[in-house]
Amino acid sequence: MADGAISDNAAVQAQLDRLKNLSPGRDVLGLERITALLKALGNPQDKLPPVFHVAGTNGKGSTCAFLRAAIEASGHTAHVFTSPHLVRFNERIRVAGQLIDDDKLAETLSRVLDHADDINPSFFEVTTAAALLAFTENSADAVILEVGLGGRLDATNVVKNPAICGIASLGIDHEAFLLSEEDGVPFAPMDRIAFEKAGIAKQDVPLVTQKYALSMHETIAAQARKVGAHVLPRGEAWDAVTYDNALHYRDARGKMSLPLPRMAGAHQADNAVLAIAMLRHQDKLHIPESAFAAMVEWADWPARLQRLADGPLTHKLGSKNPIWLDGGHNADAGVALGAHFYKLDAPVHLILGMLSNKDPSAIIAPLIPHLKSIHHVPVPGHEFHGAEAFAPTADKAGMEVCSHTNVAAALASIDAAPGDHVLIAGSLYLAGEVLKANRQEPV
Repeated sequence: MADGAISDNAAVQAQLDRLKNLSPGRDVLGLERITALLKALGNPQDKLPPVFHVAGTNGKGSTCAFLRAAIEASGHTAHVFTSPHLVRFNERIRVAGQLIDDDKLAETLSRVLDHADDINPSFFEVTTAAALLAFTENSADAVILEVGLGGRLDATNVVKNPAICGIASLGIDHEAFLLSEEDGVPFAPMDRIAFEKAGIAKQDVPLVTQKYALSMHETIAAQARKVGAHVLPRGEAWDAVTYDNALHYRDARGKMSLPLPRMAGAHQADNAVLAIAMLRHQDKLHIPESAFAAMVEWADWPARLQRLADGPLTHKLGSKNPIWLDGGHNADAGVALGAHFYKLDAPVHLILGMLSNKDPSAIIAPLIPHLKSIHHVPVPGHEFHGAEAFAPTADKAGMEVCSHTNVAAALASIDAAPGDHVLIAGSLYLAGEVLKANRQEPV
């Protein structure tokens, strides 16, 4: 199963066991199964409040967090569907601002699975259907949907008339699921990414995008034209810059100056302004300017350059040095981590666990100027790289890789000098284990 889950609640676990037995056990793209499943459930996707649909390789989850913060700061309520979960399956489905409770989750999954036997939906398709069903049965002013994989054939793409769509940062990830050509014309790798993400575009619906390479922008624009969507690219329809420790945004409606996001990492400013642009180019919800100031302070997205609090796991370090947690696992995530520690000008002890289908050099290489030690750990419950996969890039830093049975052992082995930082990175699955061990489960 591509995204496994367990629960402490017996009723929820019973449904997750049913799902495990039903699911094909891998990511399967296509809209046929989710469409059939939703039809059997009464097509809840057609009964939603205004939908904010977000695709992207990196940053789409954070963009959803900023959207939610602004909407709630405006006095509205929002349902939110994101993936994957870190600790509890419930994190995927937020009903009117609150994680779905166990009783409702078990009951909703049961109803979805009762219609699933002849359809054979994937784990993500069942989860998507359960979220949409729960959303239609509880009142809220908006729905925020994060694309799971790609966009064009993602299960969330069954929503026919969203209020607005947005595409966050684009990069190489999940290449096995990308279309290699269209109408006989081959795609360059990054254009393939752009094509898949642009698949969320809908007729007469604004599509807000970040800045991309020209060929990627043209790919997105071409797909939007095919369906009659109106593209609103950064640098043309809107733009933003950071200077003087503030975030400066402009579009046809005017200009705003806001505090920088509280979430760590310079890249979070890009995610924040995408959310702002989406909210300012839709007409379903009124969002006052004051809500954007609150948004940058309120938004929170665990395991994305999150500084861990004091807890049972962080105490293993034996010092008060900062410990950061990040679930990033691709090249763009590595660049963001490198930029963060460059700004801090801090030596870094890296604890890294990566799935076997990811590239360790993507995380290690951008951190080389700051690295003081490299520690390999497994990713529990998943196929992961051994320490030998880290060695080629570690050699470039002139370092050996220390291997440990878990994060706690790695922390206990680090001799952190004053001013040193620790980074635990490489996998959201690993990040979930860390948050659970440190008693910092998302709420």
